[in-house]
Amino acid sequence: MRIGMPLSYSGAFTEVARDVRDYEAAGVDVLFVPEAYSFDAVSILGHLAASTDRIGLASSILNTYSRTPALLGMTAAGLDHVSGGRFTLGIGASGPQVVEGFHGVAYRAPLGRAREVAGICRAVWRREVIEHDGVHFQVPLGADRGGTGLGKPLKLINTPARARVPMMLAAMGDKAVVLAAELFEAWQPMFFLPEATDEVFGPSLRAGHAKRDPSLGSLDIVAPSYLAVVGTRDEEEAALRQVRAHVALYIGGMGARGKNFYTSLVARFGYGGEAEKVQDLYLAGRREAAAAAVPDALVRGVALVGPVEVVAARLAAFAVAGATTLNLRPLAADHARRVRDFETVRELTVLSG
Repeated sequence: MRIGMPLSYSGAFTEVARDVRDYEAAGVDVLFVPEAYSFDAVSILGHLAASTDRIGLASSILNTYSRTPALLGMTAAGLDHVSGGRFTLGIGASGPQVVEGFHGVAYRAPLGRAREVAGICRAVWRREVIEHDGVHFQVPLGADRGGTGLGKPLKLINTPARARVPMMLAAMGDKAVVLAAELFEAWQPMFFLPEATDEVFGPSLRAGHAKRDPSLGSLDIVAPSYLAVVGTRDEEEAALRQVRAHVALYIGGMGARGKNFYTSLVARFGYGGEAEKVQDLYLAGRREAAAAAVPDALVRGVALVGPVEVVAARLAAFAVAGATTLNLRPLAADHARRVRDFETVRELTVLSG
């Protein structure tokens, strides 16, 4: 199993980059760089490419609305080049709050866009002349779609480091998960509860696999989680409070009432009433109460938090549920403890085979 770590989009990126080599040495395989309405992920990924030697780098995620498909392809080719073939292009739909609220682009047809983006990006990396006449994108843009009619079919000038950069789709809905399993090298949901994974995602994953091109290889299932190997009850409670606050932020604040993908996902995990309560409290401005209302079973289920034996048991549960990469958000208060926690997880994965 691969071990990954997300960077905080609101944190001090240069400070994190300074410490990245310690995480490399501790056994972290890949850094996931998010992008919201924050500093752009591409700048940070370029900085990390120059600051590291071995560790993989992935966008998590670049939305499919604020950049054209060709620009996504160019960007991925550039990052793959400067990193020596270590980049994974993670894309996704984001949500209307960011896409329309920050970028001013209509949030429509996320699945159709993702399918066309994947096709255009892969044509860019093969250095094909880009000619695409799709539902959502036309390249070159013709006069019938508002262009001047002067667009010329072009191909990427540079030769990419790889003719196929791995692509990861962030997806939670049934049809989106089908698309991920059919067309992408990797899939990442927002929350991963091992005990509910097969019931919630299994049918869609199997449907996508039935249409999957064997040349894509096995689907890398990137499971987000939280990490804290603790020695005392107080440390455990402090770590779990962080998990509660983060989960409550997404259930309650990352979407509108009736249109929150994370609230819907937690409901599918079996916590519909609880998710509604968390959202109500959060939207009423009662954030601490919202965090406290996140069910304990959910908090512990999505996390690797506890004494080493508990972390080992949760690690095994994630593996049985099909996770092949863990994207672990470290919760320890200081850098040395975070590094040690990753060393522990790496040792546990080696011991478990």
